[in-house]
Amino acid sequence: MFILVEGSVSIERDDTVLALLDTPGALLGEMSTVLGRPASASVRAITDATLLEAHDGAAFLREHPEVLLEVARTLAIRLDNLTGHLVDVKRQYGNEGGHLGMLDDVLSTLMHHQGRQVSPGSARLPDPDY
Repeated sequence: MFILVEGSVSIERDDTVLALLDTPGALLGEMSTVLGRPASASVRAITDATLLEAHDGAAFLREHPEVLLEVARTLAIRLDNLTGHLVDVKRQYGNEGGHLGMLDDVLSTLMHHQGRQVSPGSARLPDPDY
């Protein structure tokens, strides 16, 4: 995971620019860190750029919960914006056949997917109703 100190970079996936970042303090690699998998996008410097590297992003986030909260806010904003966009497209094309007509399924999947199953309780306190 990286923190942009100065300069500007582009975030790219499959030769498509997803974002341009030039705000000092912007995080890069937060999604792969949170998901625990390799990055799905590339970062390319647009200007000379200085970045700080957190070699172990997960440990960095555990040690700095205020940064973790900012990552959660950023991801929530992205999801909210994407969902709003999908709703707009659904309104326009929801009655069509083919891929555009599948938006109902896409939105339903996004809204109902809760990620990994978590069991309540712990080894110290196995009864979640305690």
